[in-house]
Amino acid sequence: MNKAITLPIKVEITPENKCGFCTNSTCCTYLTQHLDTPRSMEDFDTLLWQVAHHNTQAYKDEDGWFLLVNNRCGHLQDDGRCAIYETRPRICREHSNDGCEFEGPAGAEDFDLYFPDYASLLRYCRKKFRNWDRRLKKKA
Repeated sequence: MNKAITLPIKVEITPENKCGFCTNSTCCTYLTQHLDTPRSMEDFDTLLWQVAHHNTQAYKDEDGWFLLVNNRCGHLQDDGRCAIYETRPRICREHSNDGCEFEGPAGAEDFDLYFPDYASLLRYCRKKFRNWDRRLKKKA
């Protein structure tokens, strides 16, 4: 008896078809917000407050400083598809999948500076400002 052998078909993944192969919709599970470059202790104190919130991180790359909030889009369905695809916001329509997380999630090696939590940003602040821990002491 001859059994049919199924050979895998090699498909070239391109920017035009890449989203169709994505199974985890990572780009729909976070948002980033561009920040003015923090310079002063007050700026970094505000950034510490932001990073103190659950699922919130910060990073700096060649495009500047960003707040990274890990929080799924409310319209992302269990199968990874968008429930409002035809009427999705412009930012979703204009999103480029160049350098997307299809190949794997972004990590510390993708950023110039990366602060996954409050403690890592606090360490950076203490190195950047030698008098960081005295910033909150009242003047006598």
